[in-house]
Amino acid sequence: MSDGGRKKGKAVVVGGSIAGVASAHALIRAGWEVVVVEKSIAPPTRSPTGAGLSLDTVSQKIVNSWLRQPHLLQTSTLPLSIDLFLFILQATPVTYRPCGMPQNEATDGEKNIRWTLARDENLNFIAAHWADLHSLLYDALPPDIFLWGHLYLSFCISNDESNVKVKTKILQTGEIIEIVGDFLIAADGCLSSIRRSFLPEFKLRYSGYCAWRGVLNFSDNEHSEAMIGIREAYPDLGKCLYLNLGYRTHTVLFELLHKKINWIWYVNQPEPELERNSVTTKVSSNMIKEMYEEAEKVWVPEMVKLMKETKEPFINVIYDCDPLEQIVWDNVVLVGDAAHPITPHSSRSTNMAILDAAVLGKCLEKQVAENLHSALGEFQSIRLPVVSKQVLHSRYVGRIKQGLVLSDRNPFDPMIAKPEECQILLQRSVPFLGDAPSILP
Repeated sequence: MSDGGRKKGKAVVVGGSIAGVASAHALIRAGWEVVVVEKSIAPPTRSPTGAGLSLDTVSQKIVNSWLRQPHLLQTSTLPLSIDLFLFILQATPVTYRPCGMPQNEATDGEKNIRWTLARDENLNFIAAHWADLHSLLYDALPPDIFLWGHLYLSFCISNDESNVKVKTKILQTGEIIEIVGDFLIAADGCLSSIRRSFLPEFKLRYSGYCAWRGVLNFSDNEHSEAMIGIREAYPDLGKCLYLNLGYRTHTVLFELLHKKINWIWYVNQPEPELERNSVTTKVSSNMIKEMYEEAEKVWVPEMVKLMKETKEPFINVIYDCDPLEQIVWDNVVLVGDAAHPITPHSSRSTNMAILDAAVLGKCLEKQVAENLHSALGEFQSIRLPVVSKQVLHSRYVGRIKQGLVLSDRNPFDPMIAKPEECQILLQRSVPFLGDAPSILP
């Protein structure tokens, strides 16, 4: 029994990424026993490759509440106080030239055209490297709750719905084991195997574009030509989330701690064939060379040099899905990208996963283990309306940025866009941004 005579329940979490470690924190705080099943053989390292992410003010408060030393979050991140959209046109003869634009401006190869489309000085986000945030959260958990190197195979719910059995394979030995808990948390990502058990016909929706991504580690070349140029071109790096819009394309740029810069370039293209169960793929040297050649036609030289100095750029194929009608089935609950695959344009994926975990923990804290289904139902009623609107908003904003067809307006053209048309691009336009559910303190 837990404090106060309440029955202490047990949860099995499948997936050890941010959603999984966040769920572990929230449930332990709620007095539950937790086991996390993860197929990776060890915690992720602080690799120079990978991805950057940003945390909003609500997520920052939640993460701080889970840490024994809350100051570590601030010392592991950089502030993003400015949200800035620039229109950038690399003025070369091959570049798109809107009707009515003077010919000399479009063909002057030594100049580029840029102006501010939208700016918000009160973003109040922070920027982190994915591995740094994961390590921060993981290191604050009891180490014995993680089962590394355990491949999830299947689950079954008992006839009386009193428990769930999760079958896993220990990769090192090949042994099959079963883990029994009161309920199962599916934190196994946008390609969730657990979700497929309930929605066998489910398919992700391809957005129409992919993203080249990279993190440049400039700790050994801080004064290189590329770094001097990028800081001159983007003087607010270190406190600004830069988004550069071109014709039917855009890039994202922001600085991370430990002398890293995160960049993303979104490219409209047919859906590629993926050879394995992933939406991220490594690329060949020829693909990278072609990417550089195309970037030189679109982006300013400073951005191209940044891309060229980045080791191991990779491609994200961008998917989401129409909002699900439910994210709870009996003793199973979906969280994070398993519950709401989303495009990255509103910086929501990690923030949604953290908030999912926090709300789930508070719902379970209110109920003793015998009232599990009531707690899970409350979680679904709180989160489903919010995540549904955020998924659709992010999809809409992505189509605007990429100049794709829209149902209620002409495709977005940054050359002629009015200031009021650009406000939807800012983070502050995200539905429910900054609104913490009343169940949270």
